[in-house]
Formats: sequence, structure tokens, C-alpha cells
Amino acid sequence: MTTQAKQDAQHIIDAAHGALVGLSHWIHANPEIAFEETLASGWVGDWLAGAGFDVERGLGGLPTAVSGTFGRGGLHVALIAEYDALPVVGHACGHNVICAASIGAALGLAAVADDLDLRVTVIGTPAEEGGGGKIRLLETGAFEGVHAALMVHPAPRDTLEPVILAAQTLDIAYTGREAHAAGAPELGINAADAFVIAQVGIGLLRQHLSPATRVHGIVTHGGDAPNVVPAHTEGRFMVRAATADALDGLRERVLRCFEAGGLATGAELTVTPRVRYAHMAHHRALADRYLANAEALGRWFVPFSESGLGPVSTDMGDVSLAVPSIHPMIGIDSLPAVNHQPGFTDAAASEAADRAIRDGAVAMAWTAIDLASDPELREAVTAEAEEMARARSG
Repeated sequence: MTTQAKQDAQHIIDAAHGALVGLSHWIHANPEIAFEETLASGWVGDWLAGAGFDVERGLGGLPTAVSGTFGRGGLHVALIAEYDALPVVGHACGHNVICAASIGAALGLAAVADDLDLRVTVIGTPAEEGGGGKIRLLETGAFEGVHAALMVHPAPRDTLEPVILAAQTLDIAYTGREAHAAGAPELGINAADAFVIAQVGIGLLRQHLSPATRVHGIVTHGGDAPNVVPAHTEGRFMVRAATADALDGLRERVLRCFEAGGLATGAELTVTPRVRYAHMAHHRALADRYLANAEALGRWFVPFSESGLGPVSTDMGDVSLAVPSIHPMIGIDSLPAVNHQPGFTDAAASEAADRAIRDGAVAMAWTAIDLASDPELREAVTAEAEEMARARSG
């Protein structure tokens, strides 16, 4: 049954490939940032409805979240569709590819769902780029009853288990006092200088941080006129660490650098923490099945250290701590460009990216078929998912 199911799923995905590429290119040509993915989520909902899926729009109270479910089987597999873009550089993370591949996998699985006692859901998750859409969907129950969550993410090369760090964004603001920068500077409190001191402190702190940590950010407002002492400055900084516990310790050390900026200049510091992302727990058994299936399609994997990309963060990490999950990287031959560069934006609509849609969809569908068809794996993953659900509720 497994071999036939895989052949049937692949046939459906291959037949839909041209249309899936069209969907990917539409999303790519119309980039929408976090929580503004009106076109993309609408197209996803329309696609799924047209394929016979039961569609829910505005999932979890998020206007641009959408889901589509097919089948009533005892094993519930979710395919994760991201579709938000970045400011300025658009789809420089290739979420258009993620979306199309997940829909393709769902189409293939729908064709064999009844035979495999399977229920398949596409979950369209907005605002991966900093907004934590998946976290809000977890909190509102969108993943309840899901036994496994699968997605693939474009990268320069294929790699199975990318290093995904816990992360949090901090909104930083300093308030000082205006003064004439030449005529009476002694009357001012320079809120821009506070940022300079904080950033110097962070730069020196990096010498004493683990290689697995990251601290980076931007000043979004540095003042209003060169002849006025800046009284209001703002910035957005990110801290990343291997685990949520390590992140808490790192955040406190970084906050002391910002406090030093305020203390040294006399400016008042305001810190507003944004949503926190968890680290990723890759499910080894499911990842191994994905690896075998992708290699059968001719994909070639490298260790993450050779992938061309360093540690990243995603709200899929939070999903992985709630549901057995995989998040392999699928190569789109982008080098020398890597994620979040303009060259990667171009690569996300290339022939290699179009091929990754097909290969990612087939490999995920085959992995779900393996899960549904192998009694031991099915029982183990189902039991693990149910235990994780009990831990969350209790």
C-alpha cells in the first residue's frame, strides 16, 4: 500500500506543479509583510476550497490566517504554509516556496487520505518574520489534535536539521531633553548618545558570549535635526540563544547595556519586549524519513555547517515543542546569496525554487505516508503528540 500511495500522491503533485509554481510566483510578485498577507491568505483559502478542503478563514482570530482540512482519519498531519515577506527585500526568505510546497503535499495526501486513515490540514501561518503568528495560533487552539507538523524552508543548500535558536525582539526607547546643539548643548540630554553607549557595551559583551548567541538590531529613530540635541530615539534589537532558558540570561545581560546608556546620559529608558520564539526540537524519526524520501528524489544534503547559512530563528520552534515537527531546509541554488539578501529574493522565483516546490511537496507527502503506514512509527508519534498535549494543558 505504501508504494502505491506514494505513487498516487506524486502523480497528483506533479499534475498540479505548474499551478503551484503560478501560486508561488503570484505571492512572490506581491510581497506582504507580517499580518498584512491579505492576497496570499486569500489565494491559499481559494486554492484549498477549490480542491475540496474544508476551509476556515480568519483562523484563531487572525485575519490573514487560514486553514484547510481534508479527511477524517485518526492520524492528523499538518502542513505549514508561510507566506509573509520582509520589508524592502520582499520574499528574501522564500516563504512563497514554503506555501506552495505545503499545499502541494496536502493535495497529494488528500488523494490517499481515506486509504491511510489520515486527516491532513494546511495551516496558513502569518507573520513568521517577527510577529509570531504560529504562537498566537497555538494559543488559540489551531494545533489541537495535530499529531505531526511538517514544512520545508528554502535555503542555499539542502540540510536536514538547521540550528534554530530561541529569540526575542526588544523595542528600545530613550527619552532625553532637547536643546540647541551649538548654542546651549549643556542644557540637553542626548538620547542618541544613550544608544551609542549601549551599542558599544553590546559590542564588548560579545567577547564573553557563547558562539550560539546572537545580538543585533537597528536604530529606527535617531533624532529630528542635526542642530537639536536628540530627545527621543528608538530602536529594535534581537537577542538569540540556544534555548529559552539561555535566552532569558542573555536578555538580562543585554538589557544592562541599555540601562548603562540611560545611566551615563541621563536619558530615560523604556523597554518593550515583543513575542519570544522558542528553539526548534527536530523530531528525529520524522526527519530521518524525510531525508530518505528527499534523497530518493535526487536531493543532496550537507551538514548545516556547510549549508551557507548560520543559526536562524522561527516560530516553528514553538510548534515543535507542542507537536512532533520537522523543518528541513530545501536548497534553491542561491549562493553566493543567502536568506534575507536581495539575491535570495531573485532565487526564490527561479527554476531551482520551482523544482524545490515539487521536491518538497513530494518528500513531505511521502514522509506523512510513511508515518501513516508504519504501525510502530504511527503509534509512537501519536503517543508523543498526545503526551505533549497533556503537558500543555496541565
